[in-house]
Amino acid sequence: MSLFSLLSVSASGMAAQRTRAELLVENLANAETTRTPEGGPYRRKDAVFATDGAPSPFASVFESVSGAPEGVKVEEIVVDTREPERRYLPGHPDADSEGYVAFPRVNAAEDMVDLMGASRGYHANVSAMSAVKEMIHRSIDLLR
Repeated sequence: MSLFSLLSVSASGMAAQRTRAELLVENLANAETTRTPEGGPYRRKDAVFATDGAPSPFASVFESVSGAPEGVKVEEIVVDTREPERRYLPGHPDADSEGYVAFPRVNAAEDMVDLMGASRGYHANVSAMSAVKEMIHRSIDLLR
């Protein structure tokens, strides 16, 4: 297995975690948004990850020996289709005829925990890249 293919695996993980973190921050920022250009309240978004084959010129050799190294990608971004949460706020400008306002189904505590997980996943990939980088440097030193 090439050390450079391991770098691409970690890079794909970092990119996926960055996208996940961006969506979580967007959810938190719009937790009280009751009106969007599409109409209605903001809809929560989540990233769905899937494995992604890491590009390598020797991928076919790796597959026959131990399986090719795989990265991760954001396969799709899922928008919450559940009914919005309704709160009784008769003085609110977006209240319906009964005085209820539709709010997004965003749980700030859950999204903060998920954001910490995304941050830890990102940093784990940074650590893996640092370890591979150190291995490459030591290999070069041995070849001198």
